[in-house]
Amino acid sequence: MSLLFRLLARMPLPVMHAAGAVLGWLTWWLAPSYRKRFRANAEGAGVAYAQYRPAIAAAGQMAAELPWLWSRPRGESVLPKVVRWEGVEAFEQALAARKGVILVSPHIGSWETLGQAVGERFMAVHGPITALFRPARKKWMAELMEGSRDRPGLETLPTTVAGVRGLIRTLRRGGYTGILPDQVPPLGQGVWAPFLGRSAYTMTLLPRLAQQTGARVFFGVCERLPRGRGFAIRLMPLDGTALTDPKASPEAAATALNDACGDLILSLPGQYVWDYARYKQPRGEATANASSAASESSGVRR
Repeated sequence: MSLLFRLLARMPLPVMHAAGAVLGWLTWWLAPSYRKRFRANAEGAGVAYAQYRPAIAAAGQMAAELPWLWSRPRGESVLPKVVRWEGVEAFEQALAARKGVILVSPHIGSWETLGQAVGERFMAVHGPITALFRPARKKWMAELMEGSRDRPGLETLPTTVAGVRGLIRTLRRGGYTGILPDQVPPLGQGVWAPFLGRSAYTMTLLPRLAQQTGARVFFGVCERLPRGRGFAIRLMPLDGTALTDPKASPEAAATALNDACGDLILSLPGQYVWDYARYKQPRGEATANASSAASESSGVRR
């Protein structure tokens, strides 16, 4: 698999995106449960088929990009040739202020490209972008990913208490970090808040980082351009909401985060990963709820 990825990494991006589009449609027609979840999430958010239809191909393009992103020879930088930037001046000014910057990107567009491109662009002056990273459960994928995300300009930390402390140190010394805000955190590390019309368990880590360190928060989206022409990266400040207000409750901060994510997703519904199980229960909650229900029915008080 590693050899295959290295071979595919040499293919031109338009070829990989074309192949990925075919893969996306094959998955759509051959996987009924995937198709059902995809449709339910998109239509539950009020998005019509004509709007989310391009996301079917985009899901395959996301997978096809991975060899191109992960397995190029280290030191080979091709992203400046295929990325155009919007809003980069404000982001650079925030980095120069040395008060920390948090780059937030939901599962939309090519977030893997976003992290690498931002890290490569600003590494020389501001050091690498730092992100939490959970190794893959499957051995072949873990071996493939080992070192692939630690490319020039990108530093990863484990999804542990030590890793979170590392993020805080990075922000307090004026560095920058990237976070996927629409991941479902484990039980106890989030709160329930509305997300695209439904209740979703939402991380409290991101608001805590912003509120405790005073770091600026920016949304980033890396949009795939048609016919493999590259990517458009837009960086947008996210200030003046409960997300960054130290006095805001966790629920208010989570709602502000989800509202901002929802607005971004609805502005580009054809590149969101609609099959992501955003509304699942956090790990451990089903057991906790069952235990609580059993205690209440038996008259036991905790």
